[in-house]
Amino acid sequence: MLTGLIAGSICISPSAATGITGFALTLSSDGTYSTSSQITGLSDMGTAYNDASGRVNPDHTNLASGAIGGLILTPGLYKWTSAVSIGSSVTILGLPTDTWIFQITGGSNIAHAQAVILAGGASPANIVWVVAGAVTLGTNSVFEGIILGGSSITMQTSSSITGRLFAQTAVALQVATVTQP
Repeated sequence: MLTGLIAGSICISPSAATGITGFALTLSSDGTYSTSSQITGLSDMGTAYNDASGRVNPDHTNLASGAIGGLILTPGLYKWTSAVSIGSSVTILGLPTDTWIFQITGGSNIAHAQAVILAGGASPANIVWVVAGAVTLGTNSVFEGIILGGSSITMQTSSSITGRLFAQTAVALQVATVTQP
């Protein structure tokens, strides 16, 4: 039997409880599924998305025309005016206190069995992928960082992320693992 794992919280809005499937929901004490932390979560996501996508003066623009597999990415602000693909593993190199912001105007995908590799102590909590289009994490892929999606995020079978997933339309987990950083 295939199973997935989410180690953390889930928030959906606007949606009925039927928008989350695969397990039973627990009602809050007032008989609803929404608590204040879930309600503010939606607003916080919008604020984070606007902040990250609105940063100016990138250190790197359209690096490798968006095909970043095989690269070593150092701390900084990266901007692409197209889609970004990770066709082979990519390394994020830096200290635990360093930050990376990846602004992607199109969609983004990581290919089957590829990985975002952290080196030098880089922390997934300090890596932000702000993607205007759809995001796909391929089967058996390993991803690191916080995804702020302007559209949907799909984690295919046996993919995993150490980070967080925030999407403005949908998050689909197909037997995937999500672990908070």
